Amino acid sequence: MKTEQIESFCPEDTFALGEKIGRLAEPGTVLTLVGDLGVGKTVFTQGVAAGLGIREPVNSPTFTIVQIYEEGRMPFYHFDVYRIGDVEEMEEIGYEDCFYGNGLCLIEWANLIEEILPSSYIRVKIEKDLKKGFDYRKITLTRKEANQE
Repeated sequence: MKTEQIESFCPEDTFALGEKIGRLAEPGTVLTLVGDLGVGKTVFTQGVAAGLGIREPVNSPTFTIVQIYEEGRMPFYHFDVYRIGDVEEMEEIGYEDCFYGNGLCLIEWANLIEEILPSSYIRVKIEKDLKKGFDYRKITLTRKEANQE
């Protein structure tokens, strides 16, 4: 596994990192997004969407579970699985078409559905460290490849 840590000192830094990842993403990319409430997952996601060329407002699909944006350079499948009670609910919404599709798939709270994640993905973990400031975030990117445990 390859791991990289990035420091974000303000929401604009978090957005810019997401935007860079969105610009560099290739079809079939899966990002898993993990972090406590209020760490900046939505800001990061909005940056990813901007990097894909999506101009419409992007918010967490907490109650709809998935929001699909098709106006960018590739489809953007934005999942928020915080309210998933059972992995079977994911099957009902056809998650495989998104996870293994031709777009970028971002899954918030992905740790709740680890058993159905694809074998390759990029894990994005966002953490606060109040000792370094209210807006400080440590963002850890870990690439998991199919042949790794």
